[in-house]
Amino acid sequence: MDYSEFDDRVDDLSEGTYAGLPIVPAPEEEGEEIPAADRVAWRLSVPSYEDELFEDCLAGFLQRVDGAAVRALIIGEWADASGDDGSVVQVLVDNADRFPELRSVFLGAMTREECEISWIQQGDVTPLLEAFPLLERLEVRGGSGLELRRVRHGNLRVLRFETGGLPAAVVRGVGACDLPALEYLEMWLGVSWYGGDATVADLEPILSGERLPALRHLGLQDSEFQDEIAAAVASAPVVARLESLALSMGALGDTGAEALLSGQPLTHLKRLDLHHHYLSDAMMDRVREALPGAEIDLSGQETGTEHERYVAVSE
Repeated sequence: MDYSEFDDRVDDLSEGTYAGLPIVPAPEEEGEEIPAADRVAWRLSVPSYEDELFEDCLAGFLQRVDGAAVRALIIGEWADASGDDGSVVQVLVDNADRFPELRSVFLGAMTREECEISWIQQGDVTPLLEAFPLLERLEVRGGSGLELRRVRHGNLRVLRFETGGLPAAVVRGVGACDLPALEYLEMWLGVSWYGGDATVADLEPILSGERLPALRHLGLQDSEFQDEIAAAVASAPVVARLESLALSMGALGDTGAEALLSGQPLTHLKRLDLHHHYLSDAMMDRVREALPGAEIDLSGQETGTEHERYVAVSE
């Protein structure tokens, strides 16, 4: 898996590729030329200024596209995205039998102009995992109202949460899930002001790696307490099996970097992502010297006292 494809994904996924497939908007008119359903990632979006419900949008899509062949769905804007209570998930679940080959879902692919990340109102995403047992990739943008209950899913390989504040209950939910095939886990923890109330203790089941035997990339990012996370990672059992580690986008400083370098060996890592950080020049040099064989991202060096630090994504 090419982990670099996930770097700084803050776009609306309206073009380019997703899950290795070219992104194509859902057809809107009868007679419109339509590519093979399994050869593209379909983007469904209902602008907030329109009265159309997502349920009607999906119904129209299924009238024009063979849902039985669809492999990837990108759900963009929907009406009242800042007030939705999980109905979009319910619509997808209600139509699960129409998508037997669905493998990848991105929920909430909106720009900040459409809806600020911390205003996107999500709900319980557990039903998606329950309704789509063959799903390999689930990505969610927006943490307000987000829930994840304990579930076992044997095929999920990628799980990502992009938020300005990830609820502690979701972090604990991830740690409680049995995900034997999961290779890539990324969580933007965000700030307390926007609901990011997780602690290092909430991360312990993840850092133990007991329920994540296949994990190869771990991203614990965008955190106000990034130094504490780095210190916990330094002795975490899961690190020994990782190929890639991301502690980026947060308030990481020399204290956290020192703890990381003083802990277990990291020389097996192929990639270390620390972009958007508060490391000194001297500490940046130490990190590079400690991992001469790894690809290291130390871009986005910020300055400021501990109380002046900010994360990359909040509101």
